[in-house]
Amino acid sequence: MPALITYRTRVLPEWVDYNGHLRDAYYLLIFSFATDALMERIGLDGQARGQSGHSLFTLEAHINYLHEVKLDIEVWVQTHIIGFDKKRLHLYHSLHRNGFDEALSASEQMLLHVDLAGPRSTAFGEHSVMLLRELTQQQYDLPLPALTGRVIRLPS
Repeated sequence: MPALITYRTRVLPEWVDYNGHLRDAYYLLIFSFATDALMERIGLDGQARGQSGHSLFTLEAHINYLHEVKLDIEVWVQTHIIGFDKKRLHLYHSLHRNGFDEALSASEQMLLHVDLAGPRSTAFGEHSVMLLRELTQQQYDLPLPALTGRVIRLPS
């Protein structure tokens, strides 16, 4: 399967710092928009969230800043679903640009399906489970990304 591209954008002037690089927080913003787009693909778009009262909350996110990202560069996010269970979704976003083979940044995330009335965790609906299975099956042959499961620590 070709990569699942969930979001595309140009790096905007207000996203760039004094060094001419994409600010740290905007990497997460871009990955957050990619998660929103993935939600639409798995039956959790705005209308469905309004009807069901269910959404996804981010439990944990790790970002690796791998290469410079500068003003006006067009970037896109590829999303790899690592796995899911009854209530959680484990995914990996990577940021890319034309003419450069390596990922510019990567974010491993754990998301929780939530009933907003509580809020409390709740199982994914049947439709979302079906769509998640389809996407996971399409990505079956993809290797586990090298930066998954990393822990932040100083060498001992």
